[in-house]
Amino acid sequence: MGVSAAPSSNKLLATLPPAIYERLKPNLKLVPLELGASVYEAGGKQPYVYFPANAIVSLLYVMQDGASAEIAVVGTEGLVGISLFMGGETTPSRAVVQSAGQAYRLRSKLLQQEFAIGGALQHLLLRYTQALITQMAQTAVCNRHHSIEQQLCRWLLLSADRLPTNEINMTRNSLPTCSGCGARA
Repeated sequence: MGVSAAPSSNKLLATLPPAIYERLKPNLKLVPLELGASVYEAGGKQPYVYFPANAIVSLLYVMQDGASAEIAVVGTEGLVGISLFMGGETTPSRAVVQSAGQAYRLRSKLLQQEFAIGGALQHLLLRYTQALITQMAQTAVCNRHHSIEQQLCRWLLLSADRLPTNEINMTRNSLPTCSGCGARA
C-alpha cells in the first residue's frame, strides 16, 4: 500500500471546519482501494462513504441489460456515495476503482447524521454535489459530441487532475468505452 495518506489529502476533509472534522476523525478509517475493485454495486446497500486520498473511482451508470457507461470520476476532490446524504439508500450507478490508492471510509449513518445538522458540512457537500452534477452533464455532452480521441484526452485530464502525481496507473480495460459504439479509447 505504500505510504499512508493523511485525511487532509482529501480536499473535502481538509476543508471541514475543525469542530466537524474532530467529530468525524475517530470514525475515519484508511482503507486500500485496489484497481478494478467495486466500491459499491448498482442497487446495493451502501454502508459507507469513501473520501479518496490518492485514488480515483469511476461512477458507472448501469442499465437493465447490464451495460454501463462512465458518468463521472471522483478523486481527492470529493467523495463516493452522495446518494447516501441526498436521501437515497441505493443508486443505479456502480463505483469501480480506476486508479488504485487509498481512501478514508466513514459509516454512511454518521455522515447522514452530521449532514442533518445543517451548517458547514451540509453546505460543503451540497456544493460538491453541484460540481459532480456539472461533471456528469459535461461527460454526457462530451460522449455525444466529441470524437473518441477527444473523449480520451478529457478522461486523461480528469484523471491527472485527481492524482497527487503525474503518473496514471491503469490497464487497457480500465480505459473508457465510447458510448456510441462501445470501442475502447
